[in-house]
Amino acid sequence: DDVLNACRVNLLIDNNDITGAPIVVEHNPNYYNLNGYIEYKMEMGVLATDFMMIKPGALHRANGGFLIIQASEILKSYFAWDSLKKVIRYKKVKIENIAEHYGMHIYATGIKPQPIDINVKVILIGEPYFYQLLYMFDDEFKKLFKVKADFMTSLSGTDHMIREYVRFITCKSKDEKMLPFKKSAVSRIITHASRLVSHKNKLTARFQVIADLMREAYYWAQTEGLSLVDSEHVQKAIDEKVYRSNMIEEKIQELIDENTLIIELDGPQIGQINGISVIELGDYAFGRPSRITVRTFMGKGDIVNIDREVEMSGKIHSKGVLILSGYLGERFAHNKPLALSASICFEQLYEEVEGDSASSAELYCLLSSLAGFPLRQDIAVTGSVDQRGIIQPVGGINEKIEGFYEVCEKKGLTGKQGVLIPESNVKHLMLNQKVINAVNENKFHIYPVKTVGEGLKVLTGRDVGEMGPDGTYPEGSLFDDVDKTLSRYADLAKTYAGSTE
Repeated sequence: DDVLNACRVNLLIDNNDITGAPIVVEHNPNYYNLNGYIEYKMEMGVLATDFMMIKPGALHRANGGFLIIQASEILKSYFAWDSLKKVIRYKKVKIENIAEHYGMHIYATGIKPQPIDINVKVILIGEPYFYQLLYMFDDEFKKLFKVKADFMTSLSGTDHMIREYVRFITCKSKDEKMLPFKKSAVSRIITHASRLVSHKNKLTARFQVIADLMREAYYWAQTEGLSLVDSEHVQKAIDEKVYRSNMIEEKIQELIDENTLIIELDGPQIGQINGISVIELGDYAFGRPSRITVRTFMGKGDIVNIDREVEMSGKIHSKGVLILSGYLGERFAHNKPLALSASICFEQLYEEVEGDSASSAELYCLLSSLAGFPLRQDIAVTGSVDQRGIIQPVGGINEKIEGFYEVCEKKGLTGKQGVLIPESNVKHLMLNQKVINAVNENKFHIYPVKTVGEGLKVLTGRDVGEMGPDGTYPEGSLFDDVDKTLSRYADLAKTYAGSTE
């Protein structure tokens, strides 16, 4: 038997049936699965092995071709990552026990196979932050992995790409033996693909999400005993996914309905406006309106962000508030000092405030308080602002509009309610059908604006006025009222300073 065993051949890899270079995807890239291993058997109380018990790893199977590994998986195993770098550097793979590899003695009768020359291209797949971390903290990584390829999460919505999307839907339904999808169903899927990236002219590249949507739509069509999947089944799948994820949104809506969370939609108010934030819960996001209030009084030019003072304001939000000082200085401080103080607060908000998408709403509130002129409460506001008064685009625009619409619908649509958005966000509008219908029927309105002046015109019905060469504004304009208040503050501050000397 020993003689016969010595004459046997242990064929590690057989690529006879492969045409072209081998492509190996290793889903569990631990040390032994990559480099191979030696099996042992117990003989007379001693572990023993022979050359027939040598087993190959993924590197052997991919020799002469490509090895694909998830970065998140291999980085969980230090031994695997370290050995992979050695293989790439020296172009040799050696089958050995981890303990022996790191100098530990194993009490067993073993063998030591010679290293095998290897020529393999290793492809790591993962999130961008894995690449950034490795590039910064692993000096060998940047020497061994020199080619980086970024993949877009969205595709251009050209006619060609839409045809490719239709082809994907058709092939996927055939491969998984689903019912055929009608044109209306395909159209609804493509519309939802644009919704997922919040852009009219782009489509999501997350095809797994689209495939899941197709499977669920097929399920609903199948339960009805139909032979085709219609747009109603696609919409049903979308609605059911929302229903499974929106419990927190419903709870917040309940608090608004019972007036525990106060959202005022009737009557104008001075120094108060409805802003909208987005709450993200993994794969689901929704908009939540919040009252923003501002109070102004004589002071030293300070704008106090109450949320920042109690450490509930993020850096970006605090930056947005500080920008307001620059805007006020540019508009009203050419011929006098800014002798005001202001306090800004998100009412009934008990978590950290982050982002600058409410900076335009805060500025409208601030100017309203200074002018003593009320703002409409039936219009919510989103959009960031720069020091020149240009309204800049924000994220989550669809969720914000839909979130405020839900509140208006529950409290009763008046035909005057709406949302003020940056004009540059119009291309991102991919609203649900309920909001689209309400807009088409003039029950709800969307107001795109470019500047603070345009926004104030919608919120107050008044022109802000253009600044003259002497730094003043036309009599009766909104900014003239603001300017008069600031002039009064400046005069009072000067008088007060003189009286205390």
